[in-house]
Amino acid sequence: MNWGYTFSGLAVGLLVGLTGVGGGSLMTPLLVFLFGFKPAVAVGTDLLFAAITKTGGVWVHHNKHSSVDWKIVGWLALGSIPFALATLFVLKHFMEVGKETTGAITFTLGIALLLTAFSLIVRSVLLSRAAKLKPIDDEHSTPENAGRFKHLQIPATVLIGAVLGILVTLSSVGAGALGTVALLFLYPRMTTLKIVGTDLAHAIPLTAVAGLGHLSLGNVDLVLLGSLLIGSLPGIWIGSHLSAKIPERILRPILASILLLIGLKFVLQ
Repeated sequence: MNWGYTFSGLAVGLLVGLTGVGGGSLMTPLLVFLFGFKPAVAVGTDLLFAAITKTGGVWVHHNKHSSVDWKIVGWLALGSIPFALATLFVLKHFMEVGKETTGAITFTLGIALLLTAFSLIVRSVLLSRAAKLKPIDDEHSTPENAGRFKHLQIPATVLIGAVLGILVTLSSVGAGALGTVALLFLYPRMTTLKIVGTDLAHAIPLTAVAGLGHLSLGNVDLVLLGSLLIGSLPGIWIGSHLSAKIPERILRPILASILLLIGLKFVLQ
């Protein structure tokens, strides 16, 4: 076990607990820049890491709060899983013919980080607008009465799922922050708790499928994965308890600025 990886997992876990931003936005750049891992290995390892760590969160949301809309999860997965598999197939094909995939993964990672930075800013705007619409309580809200687009609600949700499937498979970023903001936009009258629970429930099959696909391509470091898990799980627990003491209005702009700079570096390199 590498204690440097474990400490990094602890640090990222703290930030995830404090801000609620998905670990991929923080973990993957850290693995690339600080430890020098190839982008493909960083992405593949982080995807399995995300699938494992998010499982506990869904258990809490579904069993304790009953705050998962499984119908929306199904619509998202209808778009994300096929496109994740298609993306993996393309990556495998490029590897078999000897074409380099690092450039595509790096560029997509940069775009995903820029979108995540933007989403951190937009999230507060969407939340304030949703509050004015008087959210429907979790027991009575449905995709039909909480949605924005009426008859186009299902196609719009499937389309968002497809975009997330490609982004997450190529970058490991998007299943958390981007998914939550997309659902806030699509379902403005749904409570934040149910939005987060639904996004978490969708992220598990998506990151698991994408992560196992990368594992089959040789893009997962299992020793690294174990070390990150040992550090991150207590980090998330500590961060979630500290979050009430540190104002979100201070943390999110700082984090958005950092992700913006990292994203630009990936895109422009």
